[in-house]
Amino acid sequence: MVLAAWLPLASADEVVGTLGAIGSDTLAGLMLRWGEQLTERHPGVRLQLQASGSASAPPALSAGTTRLGPMSRPMTSEEWRRFTERYGYPPTEIEIARDALVVVVHRHNPLASLSLATVDAIFSDTRRCGSSHDITHWRQLGIDRPVGRIELQGRNAASGTHDLFRRRALCDGYFRVRIDEHPGSAAVVEAVASSWSAMGYAGLNHLTPGIRALALRDDEGYEVAPQPAKVRSGAYPLARTLYLYINLPPGEALPTPERALVEQILSAEGQATVAELGFVTLPEATLIRQRRQLGLEDGG
Repeated sequence: MVLAAWLPLASADEVVGTLGAIGSDTLAGLMLRWGEQLTERHPGVRLQLQASGSASAPPALSAGTTRLGPMSRPMTSEEWRRFTERYGYPPTEIEIARDALVVVVHRHNPLASLSLATVDAIFSDTRRCGSSHDITHWRQLGIDRPVGRIELQGRNAASGTHDLFRRRALCDGYFRVRIDEHPGSAAVVEAVASSWSAMGYAGLNHLTPGIRALALRDDEGYEVAPQPAKVRSGAYPLARTLYLYINLPPGEALPTPERALVEQILSAEGQATVAELGFVTLPEATLIRQRRQLGLEDGG
């Protein structure tokens, strides 16, 4: 009774409930900001987020620990299969933003761009992207300073960023053993910003004045920087889509709290938050298509 006295009186159509989400660290800030906006609009709703990494989302969804799984990469075929075997239907996949994996160096480092084969030769010794030799020292990149060995910084194996960079930038190869792994992109960026000899990879939204994102060169030598328009169109080679997976039986409408959250994400305000936090907004056609598929209003 005391607890009830502290709760606001809800009208019949008011959205009330606690939303639990388990998944991506990359999406933690964005999900929490959307949750705050949702609570401002619907005071009876709260979002609770466990940001353990994208790899934690599929098992939690399959086990029924959560209905919401934010991920910075798409589910693998095996993760998709396990969920479908458990429930008899696939998870609902929603695109919520665009992002990019960026290779970063110290702000005073003169390096401007790299080919993907060179990125692979730096971060991996399997060299599946086509390089003929390993690259371990800065002099091999044609610059005088910094000198010595390239200090490698990256994400840990639970991260969707780690998995996607391995598949896309290393051509399904394997990271060097000597790479320093961190639980979040912010820690990677901090490590690179503190050492002129460091190179790492992170999500686009984690760029700070202490580092620079390198452009990537294609096979013809054309440099593509991770600019929003290039990321949105997919022209930047390491552009990626960010997802929210939902356990939703076919033919059923989204429960009211989940519907309110998805409406917020796909709204104009929600996508403005995407840009504000350093990600890239979805194309309007994608927003409209998803709102229609989910039975939401086209406006927003």
